[in-house]
Amino acid sequence: MSIRHLACLVAGLACAWTAHAQVLPKTGDFPSQPIRLVSPFPPGGGNDFHMRLVSNELAAVTGQPAVAENKSGAGGNIGAKYVADSRADGYTVLVSQVSTMAVNPSLYRSSGFDPVTNYVPITQINAAPLAIVVAMNSPLKTIADLRAQAQASPGRLTYATPGNGTLSHLLGVVLEKDAGIALTHVPYRGAAPALADLMGGQVAVMITSTSSVAGHIQQGMVRALAVTSPRRVGVFKNVPTLEELGMKNMTYEDWYGFFAPAGTPPERVAYLHSAITKVLKSPAIEKKILDAGGELVAGTPEELAAQLKRDIERWSRVVKLSGASVD
Repeated sequence: MSIRHLACLVAGLACAWTAHAQVLPKTGDFPSQPIRLVSPFPPGGGNDFHMRLVSNELAAVTGQPAVAENKSGAGGNIGAKYVADSRADGYTVLVSQVSTMAVNPSLYRSSGFDPVTNYVPITQINAAPLAIVVAMNSPLKTIADLRAQAQASPGRLTYATPGNGTLSHLLGVVLEKDAGIALTHVPYRGAAPALADLMGGQVAVMITSTSSVAGHIQQGMVRALAVTSPRRVGVFKNVPTLEELGMKNMTYEDWYGFFAPAGTPPERVAYLHSAITKVLKSPAIEKKILDAGGELVAGTPEELAAQLKRDIERWSRVVKLSGASVD
């Protein structure tokens, strides 16, 4: 065998060993088949972005394929209920967000699931603000411009969101009340179609997760007027917060997280937590989360459970205050 061939063989064995070393030891016979990650929203939005961020890397950690699926509709309720009704064996995992898990139970007369009793939290992915954006050719340059136009023509200024009852929708309702203006809500079935119509001029403004629009902002296709975080974040460091603009009641943060059906064996939840957080804490993935306008969390199941409880309490008050409801 030549030195060249020997070098190639050694390099190949080293790569194979490295790949093998990344795989977490199984818990009993788990996992022994593909793991399905389910997003309750369509492709192209923030929920889908975070699901695929992990699904693309999870196979290298678990040794099993990770299948990303979108089951959208009813503000995330359809996909969430689908996972709640799935076998509690660790092979079907929900990737969801604040609007579905903490808002929908108060907003919908019947969401079809209970976020506390129907799931076991695995880990929170991130914390991120929402963004208020317009098309790059929009005459609206600031929140002051938005307010002035809305006051001049009450109800004529339209704002798009990923759907009725989403965090974006509620933020729009609270914005109207706080700013003393009247807007017209245009709900879509996800962020991607809403963004397409924003850039096409069918709607004037869009409220959505930063991850849904970060790339478009960097490419100069849309412009952010403000974000809802308590401080400026990541690639949105040049965008003012609503609090900076004098709107003290407009600090809201979105998050995405992983949930397994209630009854999933604790050892399998622990395995999923270890595998998913290992993916999230890799430098490349953390950078993508930062570039999308968020901050990495990757905490414990208990921390996600506590965060969910706080947000359910907070958003139930916001829903009641806004008067919003969805049948």
